[in-house]
Amino acid sequence: QIQEKTAAMSGEEAYSFLQTYSLKAGIKKFGDKGSEAATKEVKQLHDRKVFKPIMSSELTAQERKRAMESLIFLTEKRDGRVKARACANGSTQRDYIPREDAASPTASTDSVLITGVIEAKQCRDIMTLDIPNAFVQTPIPKGEERIIMKIRGVLVDILCQLAPEVYTPYVIHERKSKLLYLEMLKALYGMLVASLLYYKKFREDISTIGFVINPYDVCVANRVVYNNQQTLVWHVDDVKSSHVDPKVNDEFYKWAENLYGSEATGHVTVTRGKRHDYLGMILDYSQVGVLKINMIYYIDAMLDEFPEEVKECSSPWTNRLFNVDESSPKLDEGKKATHHTFVMKNMFLVKRGRSDVLPGVAFLSSRVREPNQGDWLKLVRLLGFLKKTREDVLTLEADDTQSLYWMIDASFGVHEEMKSHTGAVFTMGKGAVISDSTKQKVNSRSSTEAELKGIDDEIVKVEWVKHFIEAQGFDIKRNIIFQDN
Repeated sequence: QIQEKTAAMSGEEAYSFLQTYSLKAGIKKFGDKGSEAATKEVKQLHDRKVFKPIMSSELTAQERKRAMESLIFLTEKRDGRVKARACANGSTQRDYIPREDAASPTASTDSVLITGVIEAKQCRDIMTLDIPNAFVQTPIPKGEERIIMKIRGVLVDILCQLAPEVYTPYVIHERKSKLLYLEMLKALYGMLVASLLYYKKFREDISTIGFVINPYDVCVANRVVYNNQQTLVWHVDDVKSSHVDPKVNDEFYKWAENLYGSEATGHVTVTRGKRHDYLGMILDYSQVGVLKINMIYYIDAMLDEFPEEVKECSSPWTNRLFNVDESSPKLDEGKKATHHTFVMKNMFLVKRGRSDVLPGVAFLSSRVREPNQGDWLKLVRLLGFLKKTREDVLTLEADDTQSLYWMIDASFGVHEEMKSHTGAVFTMGKGAVISDSTKQKVNSRSSTEAELKGIDDEIVKVEWVKHFIEAQGFDIKRNIIFQDN
């Protein structure tokens, strides 16, 4: 939901949009609109045959122990509609599902930006798609352990009203509450395996029409159509497609709609044009050969939500950024939580469109466990700089040299424990496609040693970028690191 169109939202609207309610609290707040939204959500799960009822007596002791609780949340949309989202509390699965089976790949931000710069350079037509109800369209493979979910109270009543002959015989009572066990036939939000099952299905589907996965990011795939490359980048159910010929994107949309869209499941949402709200970034291709990453809406929403009035500031920090004043009073629990929240919000921001404040955010992220008043003031100053420079937009271009340029530097002994700090920037011609700012893990005895450790900090990413772009089908003539000699 966070990734829906939010560019035009005020801070108050963004806050209300992100505010969700449990079923009981939601019905109390929204009344009949809340009840109708919950009924609609449960009905579509029933219609799509996401689950089937099962007798409690048919369950093994292990299945009964592992049964997930069902959850449903209500939220009010910007247009006033109340939307319900049913999901499963999959936390109980962590005890017995291996991590490798519970984690799904997602496209890295670096891949999104690199492919975006290439798309701008080649003047490709860009299309973004949102696959509707992706998880509940994903069948759970047969022959594996059954996944059981239990629902209680009001949700049981809703199902029994929708199809009394299907569910009523299976209802039992437990602690004065109605209870219904369901065997899951399709994936549901919250199940640990849901995203991985969907990823496997989507990857298999696109392979049938000729897409080949990039081995350096398995959420990027390519195929050649009319002698030109079509590139897909996807993050769960958010898909970006690019090709120089708009008709190729038209055909891909029709393919996706035929496979994933219907009256029952909803239609594939498509966005065409030069501006795309994708993974929390406004990707702007309106200037020929240029990709702009616009995060203005995000900065405005963050400043509106901050509990204090923020004054504009001409610089994001002073020369005492890395100094820790141990005599400064610790923040209370409420302020500590706020500090942590806004440092993480800034971390999201700097890894996308505002890497100019990355060193400050990198330092503040090391202070979230025990922040003091000095750390709070540094956060406020950084927010003040963002407020003053809110309209700054990252502009990225690729030149014609087929070269990759890295600038890697180190500041010697700048941290309290005399550790040095590494800074790195990667460009394909203009603008920082990738930026890093990290405290080195070990001490150095000289600035020369710190410089070498800075290279070592970044060398894996330097090599990854080269291999990723080559796997996209592009020749790299030079892969250059600039450092102090």
